[in-house]
Amino acid sequence: MKKYFKFLGIAFMATAFCMGFASCGDKDDNSTSGAGGITPSGYVDLGLPSGTKWKAENETNSNEDNYYTYEEAIAAFGKKLPTKEQFMELRNECDWTWAGMGYKIVGSNGKSITLPAAGVRDPGGSIDLVGSTGFYWSSSPNGSIGWYFQFGSGDMDMGDYAHCIGLTVRLVQN
Repeated sequence: MKKYFKFLGIAFMATAFCMGFASCGDKDDNSTSGAGGITPSGYVDLGLPSGTKWKAENETNSNEDNYYTYEEAIAAFGKKLPTKEQFMELRNECDWTWAGMGYKIVGSNGKSITLPAAGVRDPGGSIDLVGSTGFYWSSSPNGSIGWYFQFGSGDMDMGDYAHCIGLTVRLVQN
């Protein structure tokens, strides 16, 4: 009986998290194809100088936790992962507004995406920092570790982690 109530509590918290932050699919408010900014393939043109388009949603996986190790992310998505330079362009060329559990990012053309603060999965499987910090893999390696983009409610920058850490993934289209 105790396990049942624990499960219900976790399910309620997950539902509340998703409902409180737009949707579990992490869609932004460009929800109509074409006029709203999302291409038929699911990417948003933010008017960046490089022409890079960012996917409207985070990638999901079959583990149902939506975290990838660096090797899993590279194997599944390869060059569709943003480079370190593309993350820096997103940081420097767009307006970022903390939206409670992540950032709404608005490009120079007024179109936007949302990056949820989805936290991190440690090698033991525990998920931490959901709602306060976002970690997104990049395609740029840094020796035997991988570069990631990290943000909280007041900061954002690149860092590097061991490949066994589970981070979220947002794709780009050049």
